[in-house]
Amino acid sequence: MTSNDLLTRLRPLLAAECAAEAHAAGMEAADLEQAVWLRLLSGAGALSRTADTALRIRAAVRAETRAWRRRARREVPYDPVAAEPPGGRLESGVEQAVLTAETGRQVRAAVRRLPGRCPGLLSALLSSRDPTYREIAGELGISQGSLGPVRSRCLGCLRRMLMAEIAAPGRGGEER
Repeated sequence: MTSNDLLTRLRPLLAAECAAEAHAAGMEAADLEQAVWLRLLSGAGALSRTADTALRIRAAVRAETRAWRRRARREVPYDPVAAEPPGGRLESGVEQAVLTAETGRQVRAAVRRLPGRCPGLLSALLSSRDPTYREIAGELGISQGSLGPVRSRCLGCLRRMLMAEIAAPGRGGEER
């Protein structure tokens, strides 16, 4: 029996099996049918026996749907709109964590260089234990009502310091 005869004889059975299984697997019947044909025709000699052809087709369809489900759990569809953040390329989770940690280190180093009470106040505000204004005022020995204005002045000073450290335009407007 030639491959063409085999395809003609088995196509209705395979199409019916694929139509029955595809919806439950969440895929198109035509895609499933094509994948099963590739699976079956790679070992075409085994399908020439008519006694267990239907069983082999059913087994191949089920094996292909199982393989598709395994791939679908690992694959994530690509969305070009969501993939690119507004500021540039998308970093991996590890890369983003490293960048976030480095930014935190730079901010804390800048906070330590601030004058007066600012390092103590901003360090308390950045603390992971998340103290209240009352606790911060008690630690620093200042009134709770003056924390807001002092914080505002310290943040302004920190902002000016960090802006000066960011790449300022060089000659001809080029960034350093």
